[in-house]
Amino acid sequence: MRVARAVPWGLIGLRVLGCPLIVLGARRGWSGGWLGAIVVVALLSDIYDGVLARRWGGETPALRLWDSAADTIFYLGVVVALWLREPEVLRGNWKLFGVLFALEGVRYVFDFWKFGKAASYHSYLAKAWGLLIAVSVVGVFSFDGLRWLIVVALVWGIAVNVEGLAMSLMLPRWKNDVKTLGRAWEMRKSMMAE
Repeated sequence: MRVARAVPWGLIGLRVLGCPLIVLGARRGWSGGWLGAIVVVALLSDIYDGVLARRWGGETPALRLWDSAADTIFYLGVVVALWLREPEVLRGNWKLFGVLFALEGVRYVFDFWKFGKAASYHSYLAKAWGLLIAVSVVGVFSFDGLRWLIVVALVWGIAVNVEGLAMSLMLPRWKNDVKTLGRAWEMRKSMMAE
């Protein structure tokens, strides 16, 4: 059973290791197919760390928190890889990237101030965003296309961060796995009644 509980942590670690790997691959001129494959492996690890943790009874708030952190770390590596391989994607969308990174920063600072740690909501919007990012980045790296989908992913990411900030403002204390704003509001009412 210990091994079964370690597998989700290993999948999270795999995503963290994917960050320097995708940057290295972009610097060394690996084919777009290989860079896209790294993104697909990261996406699969993101899906299955939670699925396996729930199935094997190893889901904890710490695991969910590190799951969110691993996503952030990995996709920072993806941004660097995009800069190295497809800088026009970043240059052409620098305002959206700026707003997204600013909102992410505000959220982290606010969450640490309010809760003492980062939020880990895993909302439905955030899950869809993860899939959207992966598809758009694989399209850019592997098929030299879908650049327009990067814009959609950035706008969606801004919406996800606004949702996360609203949840953090609503909730009086830290809670992981809050799927919607409506659920956050229900949790707020029950937490305030305690």
